[in-house]
Amino acid sequence: MVEDKSIGGRVFAAINFTLLALIALITVLPFMHVVAGSFTTSAEMAANKFVLIPKVWSLDAYKFIFSTNTIFKAMGVSIGVTAIGTVFSMFVTSLMAYGLSRRDLDGRTLINFLVVFTMLFHGGMIPTFLVVKELGLIDSYASLILPSAISAFNMIILKNFFQNIPEGLEESAKIDGCTDFGILFRIVLPLSLPAIATISLFYAVTYWNTYMSAILYLDDSAKWPIQVLLRQIVVLASGMDYSSTLDAAVPPPDQTIKMAVIVVATIPILLVYPFLQKHFAKGAMLGSMKG
Repeated sequence: MVEDKSIGGRVFAAINFTLLALIALITVLPFMHVVAGSFTTSAEMAANKFVLIPKVWSLDAYKFIFSTNTIFKAMGVSIGVTAIGTVFSMFVTSLMAYGLSRRDLDGRTLINFLVVFTMLFHGGMIPTFLVVKELGLIDSYASLILPSAISAFNMIILKNFFQNIPEGLEESAKIDGCTDFGILFRIVLPLSLPAIATISLFYAVTYWNTYMSAILYLDDSAKWPIQVLLRQIVVLASGMDYSSTLDAAVPPPDQTIKMAVIVVATIPILLVYPFLQKHFAKGAMLGSMKG
C-alpha cells in the first residue's frame, strides 16, 4: 500500500489514529477496572468507584471464592461440558451442513427453510423443558448439551463455507471410490479449518457460559457448572438469599467479589482465543460470502 504523504493524507491518518486509539482505550479500560477491582480491598473500592491501580493489593476476594473445593468440581464440570459439547456439536453440525451444501439433495430448499424458521420462531422455555423432561434428561449433563447441540446460525455459516469448496475436488474423490463420509472427513473438513475453528469457538463460548439450562434442568447442586456456582458465591457474599432479592433494603453484593467472579469466569475461555485467532476472522468472513 502506497503511503499518502500529502497534507490531507497526514491529517486523515492522524485523525484516524486518534479515533482508533480512543476506541481501543474505551474498550480496554473496563477490563482493566474489573481486574484491578478484583485485587482491591473493599474499603478502597467503596471509597473509589473506579480503580485502575489498587493502592493496597488484596487477595481477599479470591480467597473467598476458592474457600471451598466445590468450585474446582464446578470448574471441572464446565470444562467437561464445554469440551464434549463442542466436539459433539461440531460433529452433528458438520454432518448437517455438508448435507445441505449438496445441491443434489432432495428437499434441500424445504429443509433450509425450516432451519431458518427456527431462528425466527422457537418453542420457548416451557415447551423445551417438557421435551427435555419427556426424554429423561432432567438432572443429567446431557441436558446441557443435547438441547443446544446444533445452532442454526452456526450451521448456516458452515454450510456456506462448504459451498465455496470446488465441486471438482469432490467429483475427483468419487471417481477414486471415496464415499460421502470419506469426502467429508478427508477433503471437506481439512480444507475448512478456518470455519471449523470459528464455529468451535462459538460453541465453546456458549457451553462455557451455560447458566439458564443448568438452573432449569439440574436438580443436584453438585452437578452445577461454574457459572451457576459463581452466581451462588455472589449471593452468599452479599448476605442475602433468593427470597430477599426483591427487598430494596438489601445491600448489593460486595464489588470486589463480583469483579473476582467475572475474572474467574472469563479467563479460562479467554485463554482459548489466541490458539484460534489466526483462523477466526477468515472463517467468519468466508462463511458469509456465499448463500
